[in-house]
Amino acid sequence: MEALRPLHRTLLRDRAYESIRDAIVAGEIEPGAVVRDADLAERLGLSRAPVREAFARLVDEGLLESKPQSYTRVTPVVAADVRDAAAVVGAMHELVTRVAVPRLRPADLNAMRTANERFDTAVRAGDVDGALRADDELHDVLVRVSGNRAAAATVARYTPLIRRLERRRFGEGGSCRSAGLHERLIETCADGDADAAVRVTADIWRTLADLADPD
Repeated sequence: MEALRPLHRTLLRDRAYESIRDAIVAGEIEPGAVVRDADLAERLGLSRAPVREAFARLVDEGLLESKPQSYTRVTPVVAADVRDAAAVVGAMHELVTRVAVPRLRPADLNAMRTANERFDTAVRAGDVDGALRADDELHDVLVRVSGNRAAAATVARYTPLIRRLERRRFGEGGSCRSAGLHERLIETCADGDADAAVRVTADIWRTLADLADPD
């Protein structure tokens, strides 16, 4: 857990949550590992209160499991949970895509193209973290432009469950089939064809759900 660093004062609860969540998703805190608020508070340079609040949120989101007076530990990566999360997140992305396409401006499309270039470069270099960041940046353009806060919150809540498995599969040498799909998505968005963009979005999230299928 060396990547965890002391935090500054601002928004300590949220910063603690983000740091611990990201460490879990990246595999720095492995599935099954027992976590203790005192240990992580010390590593992050915080009091125990914001770490406890972060734990509660992560339990609610399925990244931690807790037995009162006994333990709090990182949940295993369960294929069925990933498939369920991918179905929900995919549906939210289809919703925001349909709303966002007519509202997209040239600057938004350029942001998507730039993100996809970074995505493609990262995939070619085997940079899993960079690829996942760029993927988030691309899709976040549509989430932001749609203005749907409920969809944005749902995506933020369930995407980490998917990212844990994605990162593991790509780290094991699995293929990433989204670069070409991203190009198709951007083309349909640039054409203003919301129906086609939604279909491509569904294809993208179907490939992610397929990651959870047994080998």
